[in-house]
Amino acid sequence: MSEHAVSIDVREIMRYLPHRYPFLLIDRVIEFEADKRVRAIKNVTINEPFFMGHFEQYPVMPGVLIIEALAQAAGVLSIRSQGERKENELYFFVGIDKARFKRQVLPGDQLILEVEQINSRRGIAKYAARALVDGQVACEAEIMCAKREV
Repeated sequence: MSEHAVSIDVREIMRYLPHRYPFLLIDRVIEFEADKRVRAIKNVTINEPFFMGHFEQYPVMPGVLIIEALAQAAGVLSIRSQGERKENELYFFVGIDKARFKRQVLPGDQLILEVEQINSRRGIAKYAARALVDGQVACEAEIMCAKREV
């Protein structure tokens, strides 16, 4: 295990993110380094509501939801690095660049979400993100999130 190995369960993740079922797409954080990187898990099961329509005969996790899972991991990285999330504070997914999908994500797969902070200024952070299944890259992108009071 890494020197930054941690175990952040879904209850703690829900303290950082406002997302709830069926849109909370992180099951556990397994590595965390404040202001630097996070590694999280999404267990993909046939019970996911999106599989009923994407696609009935060949269930595949939608790419936009893989990107959303990466953005949620970035949110955990940013919020936990600062301690806690204020009740009136949200982190919005505001940008995506260089997104590539390289492998389908199927029921039974375990998606490993790796996010590294590239920079952060004035409440806007940029991240290098990738999602892996069995050590193979399923998706990679640069994403941006912005902290806003609501």
